[in-house]
Amino acid sequence: MPNYIRANVDGGTYFFTVVTYQRQHLLVSEIARQILRRAVYQAKEQLHFEINAWVLLPDHFHCILTLPENDHDFSKRLGMIKSTFSKHAQHQLNNKLQRNQSRQRHREATFWQRRFWEHQIQNEQDYQNHMDYIHFNPVKHGLVSQVCDWPWSTFHRHVREGIYPIDWCGNNMLQQSRLNFGE
Repeated sequence: MPNYIRANVDGGTYFFTVVTYQRQHLLVSEIARQILRRAVYQAKEQLHFEINAWVLLPDHFHCILTLPENDHDFSKRLGMIKSTFSKHAQHQLNNKLQRNQSRQRHREATFWQRRFWEHQIQNEQDYQNHMDYIHFNPVKHGLVSQVCDWPWSTFHRHVREGIYPIDWCGNNMLQQSRLNFGE
């Protein structure tokens, strides 16, 4: 992995997966959701980006973000979200995990894994596949049996906008198999 080069297309649209440290189940608590929402809006206000899709699960989130035309620095945006969350959450969430020496040396909290997964969206089909993946994810993880039952997702916004029907992907196994392309 030392030769990995991240995409850097100005104005690009990207899919991300961000995971909690040691897969802690802390993101869907009321206080964590409030802190994360504030961190996202603060980053969005200062660094500008569009949220195309988002799903929040207990130990990770997926999102699709589009950057401004003259900018490709998605790492700065995700870094700001993660650091703002950590700064505010350290006093309000009961996080009992011990920081190892490396995390202490780098002054890192124990809320997030260091890295994140990113994928540059290539075309409309790629965009739709990732959009579907995001919204189906709570069903995939067994948290709900229907997409519409998961409250922390942009799926509900997309239903209001007419992008998805409310019963999209209810118990359709064919649809489920199409969406199961790994995490």
